Amino acid sequence: MVQLKIRIFKENDSRDIISLWEQCKLIVPWNNPQYDIDRKMKDSPELFFVGEFNGCIIASCMAGYDGHRGWIYYLAVHPDHRRKSYALAMMSFAEKSLRKIGCPKIDLMIRNTNSDVIAFYKQIGYNADPVVVMSKRLIEDK
Repeated sequence: MVQLKIRIFKENDSRDIISLWEQCKLIVPWNNPQYDIDRKMKDSPELFFVGEFNGCIIASCMAGYDGHRGWIYYLAVHPDHRRKSYALAMMSFAEKSLRKIGCPKIDLMIRNTNSDVIAFYKQIGYNADPVVVMSKRLIEDK
């Protein structure tokens, strides 16, 4: 059986990553995915991971660390490759990478309507914290 190969994102992966995010319905109108990739490449690109299966990108995970908490964004597994532990492999890789740089805790945001994703994270040891997430957009993506 071919295993998932996890590696750091390369600039020429952008088209495949955006296609993956589209297929996984992760793109929302107020976030330009190419801008998100460009911003990540300016800040800790070593924490942007892709998963390959048979030479094709089928998974992604963008991690961040601000010196206080780690964050996870854009965890995605192509719909044709789900339920094969690839999301778990991507998260384990991200957790190890964050732990290696001294990150004590990981936070992530999930839309409260996404019950499948909430169940996945609960299954791998994440819990809901009693917090309210607030945001303010500083730059409009167009």
